[in-house]
Amino acid sequence: QLCGQVIIFIVVLGIGGSFQNGFHITVINSPSPFIQNFINESWMSRYGKPMERESVKLIWSVLVSMYSIGGLIGSVSIRCFVVKFGRKKSMIYNSILSIVTAAIMGSSRKANSFEMILVARFLYGFSAGLGLNIHLMYLGESSPKQLRGLMTMTAATFTSLGKLFGQLVGLSELLGQEDLWHILLCCASFISILQLVALPFLPEAPRYLLIDKGNEEMCRKALQRLWGKRDFKVEIEEMLAEQAAINGEKPKSLFELLKDRESRWQLLTMLVVLIAIQFCGISAICAYSFNVFYEAGISEDNIRYVTLGIGVSEVLTTITCAFLIENTGRRALLWKGFICMSLIMTLITVTLYLRETISWIPYSTVCLIFLFVICFGGGPASVLPSLSHEIFIQSSRPAAFVFTGILRWVGFSVLVVAFPFLIVSLRVYSFLFFGSVCLGAGVYVFLFVPETKGKTVLEISEDFKKISVHRHWCTKNGNEDNEWIIATRL
Repeated sequence: QLCGQVIIFIVVLGIGGSFQNGFHITVINSPSPFIQNFINESWMSRYGKPMERESVKLIWSVLVSMYSIGGLIGSVSIRCFVVKFGRKKSMIYNSILSIVTAAIMGSSRKANSFEMILVARFLYGFSAGLGLNIHLMYLGESSPKQLRGLMTMTAATFTSLGKLFGQLVGLSELLGQEDLWHILLCCASFISILQLVALPFLPEAPRYLLIDKGNEEMCRKALQRLWGKRDFKVEIEEMLAEQAAINGEKPKSLFELLKDRESRWQLLTMLVVLIAIQFCGISAICAYSFNVFYEAGISEDNIRYVTLGIGVSEVLTTITCAFLIENTGRRALLWKGFICMSLIMTLITVTLYLRETISWIPYSTVCLIFLFVICFGGGPASVLPSLSHEIFIQSSRPAAFVFTGILRWVGFSVLVVAFPFLIVSLRVYSFLFFGSVCLGAGVYVFLFVPETKGKTVLEISEDFKKISVHRHWCTKNGNEDNEWIIATRL
């Protein structure tokens, strides 16, 4: 059961983990004209002449992309932090970094330096890339298998809350004003102060204490602090079995993980799912919500409130999914979510094509986008945190999070750059591209991904081995023939 201590644990990790990433994805949209004006004014105060429009746009593009670059480097650094410092200390250091970055961002306007914004955006990206991965790893390694899906799914909920918070405080009635943009961009870091104060009172991840450090007594105490006073014999035996299977193996590097044949299906699964999530259309809707709704025929005055409604829908859906994930299972939510999203993207294409022929068509497009967000939040978004933890054993997990982090941030960067060109070249048909990506991912998950609900990490690894490709040698008339055999649900 989720007792008070566990709920505090979830909230403390969430506000400094995936919440920060969700916030910084959406918050940059609303103050963009104010920041571009500041860049121009800062330049003019130094050199006595305004900056060229193209140069302002270039600096703005670099400023936006610095977040992704920082996120990529932060994700690559995850293995160094969690192996050397553990999950808890790594999260503490990340909170300190977020607070220091807030000071840089908050003082940039007074210092009349747009370079400080560039540095702060990079550091925010680094902190988000590091914090998101630590958050997922910390949650998964502190959860019993019966509640592992629910616990890790809360990372998706806090991402949605962060997006919603960024949209809300960015309204012109709150911090979305020209003299407050620097406060807007750093306000989420004040929440990191709460995390920094609370983290020292929380236990380290039990699986890390036993499997990596070999300290069974500390592991039992950590479990008891989180889940109550009992012996946790079953949970500890499961960890000891995984420790025996690893046989003292040190945490793998990314290169070692990529060479490991036993992990190839897990890596391929994360590759397919992460690419599908990045290119399913949800990030495009978040980053370019104005363009999407403008294409749908919504007036400029109403767009910000429609976007806010989407954020509310995503939050409510991820919360609702908490009651489904341990009953329905991960695999069903994942492939059904992708298939439904593919169908909705096709319908969005049709409604955008017909938007000028029938007066109510633009509003049906908005309804479909809301439905798409619900399917995304209740399917892939909620399952991904659980999946990324469950399908890798302890020695492979740090490197696996480096791998998934690289995919996440490179995919996001490519999408942000490519989406405007997709809109210009394909217009309404660009959503067919997103729909085809969802369809392909849904088919892959249905055929190849095993159910992970209620299973130990070793059991899940065995399930993946059953679908691996095997080479069989057979002799016919003295000749050896190669036969590749693959087992799927078909």
